[in-house]
Amino acid sequence: MDTLELLRSRLHAAAPRDLSRDLAPRSSRRAAVLVPLFESGGVAHLLLTKRTEKVEYHKGQISFPGGRQEDGDADLLQTALRETHEEIGLAPSMVEVWGRLDEIETFVSGFAITPFVGLIPPPAGLRPNPDEIAEIVAMPLASFLDPTNLRVEQVVREGRSVELVYYENLSHLVWGATARIIRGLVELLEPPGGEP
Repeated sequence: MDTLELLRSRLHAAAPRDLSRDLAPRSSRRAAVLVPLFESGGVAHLLLTKRTEKVEYHKGQISFPGGRQEDGDADLLQTALRETHEEIGLAPSMVEVWGRLDEIETFVSGFAITPFVGLIPPPAGLRPNPDEIAEIVAMPLASFLDPTNLRVEQVVREGRSVELVYYENLSHLVWGATARIIRGLVELLEPPGGEP
């Protein structure tokens, strides 16, 4: 079974966790992102974005397309698809949604983020919103499967110990919430028991 088929199978069988509202008191600030996967030349890729310096949160960082839930959104999946369309011009009809990952909290901006994983066509003709997106970044999924590119630090935030996750030695530094989402994706691909 190839990587994408294995990932799709494991996403269908997964039981993603939500944040405890007791541990995430600011979680009324809900957001959702799309984790877009595509295949090019037989290689699985993740599509990410580099945020501009104009945006309110996470300026200049590598992220997934997505954003804050709005009152008109039927659910968080609609939030992820709407924001993806607004940010990079990818129509919701072009996304084959496979499932979702664990909800995570951003430590600085205080959002509860729900990540949805979906397959998209190879990204041609996307139109990044210049106010929000400086660059569309495609990175091979294998880069994140290589444990030598992963660094994890323990820090204390608001009185609790949290992990800061970094993916280094790549074309772009990926860290923070985006790196934690990717780590959750990578963990789905590990054999049972966590053996590589």
